[in-house]
Amino acid sequence: MSFRKLAVPLCGGLALLSLAILGSGAARAQTYSVGVESNQYLPAYAYTDGEYRGFARALLDAFATDKGYRFDYRPMPVIRLFAALVGGDIDLKFPDNAMWSADLKASQNVVYSDPVMAYIDGVNVLPDRKGRSADTIRTMGLVRGFTAWDWQDRIKAGTVALHESNSFTALLETTILARNDGAYANVAVVHHQLETVLNKPGALVFDPSLPHTRSHYHLSSIKHPQLVAEFNGWMAANAARIARLKAEFAVEKGIN
Repeated sequence: MSFRKLAVPLCGGLALLSLAILGSGAARAQTYSVGVESNQYLPAYAYTDGEYRGFARALLDAFATDKGYRFDYRPMPVIRLFAALVGGDIDLKFPDNAMWSADLKASQNVVYSDPVMAYIDGVNVLPDRKGRSADTIRTMGLVRGFTAWDWQDRIKAGTVALHESNSFTALLETTILARNDGAYANVAVVHHQLETVLNKPGALVFDPSLPHTRSHYHLSSIKHPQLVAEFNGWMAANAARIARLKAEFAVEKGIN
């Protein structure tokens, strides 16, 4: 029997073995859909030029890679994103918080991760307006789909009117032009946008004397509570690594 005749089945066997190994790897790479906001909200997150970016992407990719998962990021407007979570159209949602769209989620058992990153949502005003009373805020700028939780009584009473913008950049620009008395938004995001996008550092400042919210972003799921639990364990085991990511992206700048 010639060597050539032996080589054919041997190579075939190796090929089959390689395919089996690749197949088993592919089977392990479970894919989960992650609903994300289509807003430009760097450094926390953004969906631009067909790519999900920012701290959230780096964090979630690190978790997925370590665990052998694949995340399919699906950008949506804020309102549609909550509907997708409740409707079972996505496996995970980021960011989320139990306060957000609570009425819509009330009929569902939404599981939230441990806190991922801290944030302050508050009123960002022109520097010469800082320190004035809440009664001087008559118009509040807000990204469409977001909620100014600590201003709801005034909004419902009609003493504060909302001016909604379709983009974060537009929100800041209209507030700089004094078309709003203040922009209600994440403080760290305002810092980043003014410095790197609009090139107008200090054009708006956070006023801590006005009503504001301190809370955290979470990962949430209705369909996969076990995956959220796994994410919690991964965060606990990688606390120093996550702290470095937060510092790199400056996602908690101005929070402490």
